[in-house]
Amino acid sequence: MLNPFKRTYTEEELKVFEFLSRTQFFNYLKYSDMYRFLPAIHYRKYLKDEVVFFRNDPSQALYIVKSGTISLNVDVRESFETIFKVREEVAFGENSLLDDAKRIYTAVVESEEAELMVIPNYAIKEIFDSSPKVKAKMLTSLANYYDTRNHQLFSSYRKSFGFFNLSQMFE
Repeated sequence: MLNPFKRTYTEEELKVFEFLSRTQFFNYLKYSDMYRFLPAIHYRKYLKDEVVFFRNDPSQALYIVKSGTISLNVDVRESFETIFKVREEVAFGENSLLDDAKRIYTAVVESEEAELMVIPNYAIKEIFDSSPKVKAKMLTSLANYYDTRNHQLFSSYRKSFGFFNLSQMFE
């Protein structure tokens, strides 16, 4: 039976929901949950070599790549080392889902142009405060993300024959 009180969405909103549902951190959410984010999403274009954010900046927004490539880099002495490249449908700046976090890497546009969806931290916090279920789903996704990254870190460490001192990670 059709529920006459169920919210209907525009074609454009459905496109955004379908895009977000393929993105880490949103893939556990229902469309009604994602709807809460719509007013907060800003679309921003960046050009090649433009810095999205620097390491140690406050984590003020979550970014989702609509098009283009972003390199995530760590600074090692006077140079940068790319640790990961993110492309369409990939979110980065994930620690903006946490309170009072700082960036752990620098994000730089690698393609000629990149279009990003930007969701400010204050909007995420408001949504989390008003909907504990959305918060729980997104933080579960964040925990899964960090678990996967930890496994990758330890695997890389083993493959490098312990080239670096892993115990420093826990100091």
